[in-house]
Amino acid sequence: MEKKKIIQICAIIAVVVIIAAVIIFAVTGDGGKNPESDQSSVSATENTSAVSTENTTQEISDTTKQSTAVHTTETKPAKKPSSSNANVDILVNAKNPIPDDWKVDLVQLKNGHQVDRRAYDSLQKMMDDARAKGWNPLICSSYRTTSYQQQLFDNRVQRMKNQGMSESEAIKDTEKWIAIPGTSEHETGLALDIVTVENQNLDNSQLNSECQKWMMEHCYDYGFILRYPKDKVKVTGIDFEPWHYRYVGYDIAQYIKQQGICLEEYKQQ
Repeated sequence: MEKKKIIQICAIIAVVVIIAAVIIFAVTGDGGKNPESDQSSVSATENTSAVSTENTTQEISDTTKQSTAVHTTETKPAKKPSSSNANVDILVNAKNPIPDDWKVDLVQLKNGHQVDRRAYDSLQKMMDDARAKGWNPLICSSYRTTSYQQQLFDNRVQRMKNQGMSESEAIKDTEKWIAIPGTSEHETGLALDIVTVENQNLDNSQLNSECQKWMMEHCYDYGFILRYPKDKVKVTGIDFEPWHYRYVGYDIAQYIKQQGICLEEYKQQ
């Protein structure tokens, strides 16, 4: 009987031990899962942050590169454009007469003026854009024959003589404003004098015109240059003319503007 009780007690203890073991295992198993879940959550967050940080870094890096590229573009001297087959960068001045083989392909404008075909489309675009802003640009001089250039030159020399200048003084003064026949850009068909309907005076009063100010600044975007800038009188030999524009083509015009030079300096490079 006593043995039977001992066996029962052992059985009960065994059952208790087994139950306890099962409970401990169950608790231990749940406890193992929860930290893994938490770790997974943290890892995902860390991974997301890592990706986000990586992307942000890449964006910042790209932005920095872009900013540097823009800055470099603005500060790095542009490469001098090569002369085009059209030869629109021809240099014409007192020391460089128009070549004997120079050919002009003229297009008639609505107001009777003529311009070389190579400059026509760009001129029309510039004039149209100026008119779109509400201004009234006016071409007062364009292509000239050599004989007409001679007439203009002689007439001014005579006016200066009438004002008391000697022949030599009158010629020297006239050369500051009117090119010697055979050396005028107007004879190339690539140069124009542009004023406004409201002010047709060829003097510094043109600087008061909003239209003229706009063209002086933006003519380069149409392949033209302000041919005789105020700060280049000693180089060009011609006094400041805020109305005289010369077609040289877009690339060359942009280069001249960026470098702050005139056509003479461009050709010397």
